[in-house]
This record gives sequence, C-alpha cells and structure tokens, in this order.
Amino acid sequence: MVPGKVLEVAAGILRRNGHVLACQRLPDSSFGLRWEFPGGKIERGESPAEALRRELLEELGVKAEIGAEVARIGHDYRDHAPVQLHFFEVARFEPEPRNLAFAAIRWAVSTELASLDWLEADRELVRRLAASPGPLPPLMGGTPP
Repeated sequence: MVPGKVLEVAAGILRRNGHVLACQRLPDSSFGLRWEFPGGKIERGESPAEALRRELLEELGVKAEIGAEVARIGHDYRDHAPVQLHFFEVARFEPEPRNLAFAAIRWAVSTELASLDWLEADRELVRRLAASPGPLPPLMGGTPP
C-alpha cells in the first residue's frame, strides 16, 4: 500500500434487459485491460452521486439519474493509494452508452460477469451481482453511507 490519502471513487451499475454494463480499462492505464464499473474520482466539493453523474457523461456520453448507493467498499492496492468505492444503481440513463474512454464496453449477463478480469476492488460486488440477477438491495456491504 502507498501511504497517503484514500482515493474516493464513485461507480455505477447500469442495467438493461438483464445485462450489466462492464468497461475495460485502456491498455496503457494503471491496471490496463482490467474490467470495472464506469465511474471515477470524486472531485473536491462533489458528492459521490454528483461525481458519478459527471463521470458517466464524460466516459459514456449519458445523462444519468443516480439511484441508491448499494455498497461502499474499501480496498488497499499494492503500490497504489487505497480506494473507497461508492457503488450506485443508475436508475435511468440516456442516450445509449457510447465508449468515450475505455478499451471496450459490453453488456454482460450476470452469470458471465465473473469470467471477466475485474479490478480487485470490484470483485466482491461482481460476485454479488452474479448471484443475484435482480435489483440490488441497498447497502449490500461495506460501511453504511
């Protein structure tokens, strides 16, 4: 673990017709070609929901209605700052997501999510999604918001 401040990140779970949106990081980025949920750093003065709304517009070109926070998970990466992830259901979004920032994006059924090479911090939530194809209940794990 790299000493220093915890990196606060907001990530979204976008669903459509029984599928979840997965995004693959660019090859030259840290953790290149690993899969993640869309989102990003929470900037100073932003709430996690505001940060996610901004990131979804930047990364996927969508205007999003952010739903409930369903999980808050902390993770310590070796050689990187620790992260605190705020995962939200994305209640609605439009238009159709476009890949503006990733190596690839794909709609995956919950049963195929576990076959992708996810970032370590996302794996716990991926396991839960794979086991429960319906809506996530609020506060599935981690520290309550």
